[in-house]
Amino acid sequence: MKHLVGKEIKQKVAFMGDKVEVKKLTVTQVLEVQKLVEENQKEGSEKSMLTMLKSVLRMAVVGAEELSDEDFDTFPLGELNALSEKVLSLSGLGDGASKGN
Repeated sequence: MKHLVGKEIKQKVAFMGDKVEVKKLTVTQVLEVQKLVEENQKEGSEKSMLTMLKSVLRMAVVGAEELSDEDFDTFPLGELNALSEKVLSLSGLGDGASKGN
């Protein structure tokens, strides 16, 4: 297994009628997402939810780390939510994770 340390697993997923490449989150990244979910639940604002969404996508979607907040704001929210759910599902978190369950 040692030779697999640091290996990224990627999968193409549908986004806005096209395909984007998504990396499965590492254990460290999953823990970071869980921390973001907890912080979002405490604050409970729409702004904190959007910040969490953007953070997850920047971690997992190839090329998304280069997008500014303004770039993200040009996408439909429903499409970003659907992509985030796919990221979480691929990483073993599923629907309940984004809701803090």
